[in-house]
Amino acid sequence: MSSPLENLETQLEMFVENVRQIRIIVSDFQPQGQSVLNQKIQSLVTGLQEVDKLKSQVQDIHVPTEVFDYIDQGRNPQLYTKDCIDKALAKNEEVKGKIDSYKRFKSHLLSELSKTFPNEIAKYKAIRGGE
Repeated sequence: MSSPLENLETQLEMFVENVRQIRIIVSDFQPQGQSVLNQKIQSLVTGLQEVDKLKSQVQDIHVPTEVFDYIDQGRNPQLYTKDCIDKALAKNEEVKGKIDSYKRFKSHLLSELSKTFPNEIAKYKAIRGGE
């Protein structure tokens, strides 16, 4: 059995296809095509009713508002995940750089302090486990 999300996706795809077909019929409308247009409009209404029935099955799914911003900007919403990962990787590199800098600073500080305060630094290293 399909998941509720797959069912909703299928219904939405059928809805979009019906809208596309209606657009084609309307763009070159002929009076004898009225019955076909009526059928397509009825299937559109039925499709919306099906989507409405499915809404209760997918209410627990949360979509970040940024995804809708991507859609509003004409961008592919699937790029949102890629962009989030890219941002996380960039932030990770930035933080890693800061950690490395602090480690070098600590090492340099201990080195300089051990020249000035050798006994105190020896005690500190003994307490800290030889850092």
